[in-house]
Amino acid sequence: MPSGTGEIAAPGELVYEYTPRVVQVVEYGLSADAVLMRQLAPPAEGARLDLYLEGPVIAGRLKGKVRAVDYLNFRADGRAELHIHGEITTEHGKNVALTAGGVAIPEGDSSIFQLREHVKLVTNHPELSWVNSAEVWARGDVDVATGEVHLKAYAV
Repeated sequence: MPSGTGEIAAPGELVYEYTPRVVQVVEYGLSADAVLMRQLAPPAEGARLDLYLEGPVIAGRLKGKVRAVDYLNFRADGRAELHIHGEITTEHGKNVALTAGGVAIPEGDSSIFQLREHVKLVTNHPELSWVNSAEVWARGDVDVATGEVHLKAYAV
């Protein structure tokens, strides 16, 4: 169902909303800028890039900051496979491990990719133990020209 902002509202409770930026890119033989901006087609085996992300977690039950690495495989068909490992550090200094898989889908000829992720959260802090059994799905977008990510994750 539309939320009035052009987004599709996800059912469930908002776990986190974050807005990190890409702070470092590791390339494995192809220019990240050329591949991400679709100036160079990835080879049949795909183009591997490691994208390091950092930024604020601005809303939801887990406010604080996020640091992560996306071990991205940019496929020959234009989609990118996401393989993310990171942590959310809450405002109170408690860490929650985050792993996510999913896809980044190009939006026309723009620098925007739509993100769709399945997320697993784990912690040993008793007051945050609810994350260990949460089924979390996230959606958002990334502007590869600026490295800005915006993503909302919901327990469904």
